[in-house]
Amino acid sequence: MQQRTLGGTPVSALGLGGMPMSIEGRPDEDRSIRTIHAALDAGVTLIDTADAYHRDANEVGHNESLIAKALGSYGSDSSHVLVATKGGHLRPGDGSWTKNGQPDYLKEAAKASLKRLGGDAIDLYQFHRPDPDVPYEESIGALKDLLDEGVIRMAGISNATVEQIKQANEILGGKLVSVQNQFSPAFRSSEDELRYCGENDIAFLPWSPLGGIAKASDLGEQFVPFKEVADKHGVSPQQVCLAWELALAPTVIPIPGASRPESITDSAKASELTLSDEEISTLSGTD
Repeated sequence: MQQRTLGGTPVSALGLGGMPMSIEGRPDEDRSIRTIHAALDAGVTLIDTADAYHRDANEVGHNESLIAKALGSYGSDSSHVLVATKGGHLRPGDGSWTKNGQPDYLKEAAKASLKRLGGDAIDLYQFHRPDPDVPYEESIGALKDLLDEGVIRMAGISNATVEQIKQANEILGGKLVSVQNQFSPAFRSSEDELRYCGENDIAFLPWSPLGGIAKASDLGEQFVPFKEVADKHGVSPQQVCLAWELALAPTVIPIPGASRPESITDSAKASELTLSDEEISTLSGTD
């Protein structure tokens, strides 16, 4: 597995997104744990989660607890695995998503996440989504306090604009290590943020990096070039999609979600796939 850097810490070039294992349509726990173990077997050392990755109102932190259980039951040492979680998004239990960026709430949420994940501190804590009812600087101020208190080792943000990235990094005294935004072949509105992170040595973690790629037969028009390149290399379109994202900047670390061992095993192979400049240009739509 190719390696990249997140806040000075080497991690796998591809992470695992835990959300599909805990929200609606989730698999049983046994399959989820096998999926996490398969990711570790494939060399994945970055797992992304959030306290809001749950289905029912009374199971906040379901995915965090699941990941902690899977790491604890792994047959080999998993102490090198970096677990990133998020706070500030909530799920009341009716399928909706709400926001709470109040500093006091974020601090308590982080401490609750740490209790579920275990250890001395959260490896990476990310502000999940800006709350329009709370000044952004106040929410980011809570991350700074958590860093100062040693509750978290590193701080990141999610669903942020370039201006918010700059603002957060200033508030954190230059210690912002990551930005997690949606980015995929079908969703490219975060190209500016990806580029900015690449120019400023901030890890960019695309969430939903496969952007709707499912079965090859179901590929939409925007995915046709990915299938053509995949056929040429004898790999899946998913691998081509992730390899393309890795090629966009050395700070990009995609975190594909998975709920089956086979899915993350296939995705992990993308770090071994080298695309030509011409292929990258074609997939980027710049040829």
